Amino acid sequence: MRIHSSRRHLLGAIGIGGVALGAAACGASDPFEEGGDTGGEGGSGSDGGAADSGTVVVGSQAYYSNEIIAELFAQSLEAAGLTVDRQYQIGQREVYMPELENGALDVLPEYTGNLLQHYDSEATSASPEEIHTAADEALPDGLRLLPFADATDQDSYTTTAAFAEANSLTTIADLAGVEEDLKIAANSEFEVRPYGPEGVKEVYGVDVTVVPVEDGGGPLTVQALTDGDVQLADLYTSDPAIVANDLVPLEDPESLILPQNVVPVVSEKVDADAEAAITAVIEALSADDLIELNRQSVEEQSSSADIATAWLAEKGLV
Repeated sequence: MRIHSSRRHLLGAIGIGGVALGAAACGASDPFEEGGDTGGEGGSGSDGGAADSGTVVVGSQAYYSNEIIAELFAQSLEAAGLTVDRQYQIGQREVYMPELENGALDVLPEYTGNLLQHYDSEATSASPEEIHTAADEALPDGLRLLPFADATDQDSYTTTAAFAEANSLTTIADLAGVEEDLKIAANSEFEVRPYGPEGVKEVYGVDVTVVPVEDGGGPLTVQALTDGDVQLADLYTSDPAIVANDLVPLEDPESLILPQNVVPVVSEKVDADAEAAITAVIEALSADDLIELNRQSVEEQSSSADIATAWLAEKGLV
């Protein structure tokens, strides 16, 4: 049963060097704020209050790909006979993790390495299984991780093919030999990420300045790179814009960026039936699947609901 669908997009005209890059789609306030927008595509006009005890609240990051995965979970839960309250596009990790911790959310797609480093900034690279175990152990009481997917969505230091060729770049380490001030377009949170400016300086000896572009690696970030306002961008490796724009994610031989397998974070409200529905999605979700789902969103402008419905049917999960 669907009781609510809240979809909000980032907005803004992001200026870089005084040049406006244009606006993403229209946005609205956080659904957890008093009086925040809780309507939206396919919604029923719910007032956004706390869901009743029989409702599973599924959230997503402010990132279109994460919303698609959240919608896969939501529709699978509904197919299992559960009532779902959708709270999508609710911000970055600093915003939504407290909501998971205080019980306002029950399910949210996460990424193993970034989640671990949210709680342990000194965590170092290991196998995907070890990262998953460590992240699960780092979670506060009341939260747990379900199994992780083969699908990954790594942060990356990505550049244009022309810049890579001109500077003989194949790895992040090669950036140390570039004789110009390097700028990277990324969400402002990138400044304090373990693989941000301090991390890349420590591991690779590279100096880089963050140019904030608050669209989660979306079209404004890509535009900043392709327009030449920056030399680098923090793009997710499942982003179809990488192939479409002939971009080059630089290799990371020292594993500055930990494995980022898709993984559900869930609350104690997620029982065995709900866990089985979500895990079925995770077991079917490959890296190629995620790239294709993202392509449908970016290139075809399909909604997360339509993308999820078609994929779940294709996989025989609904």
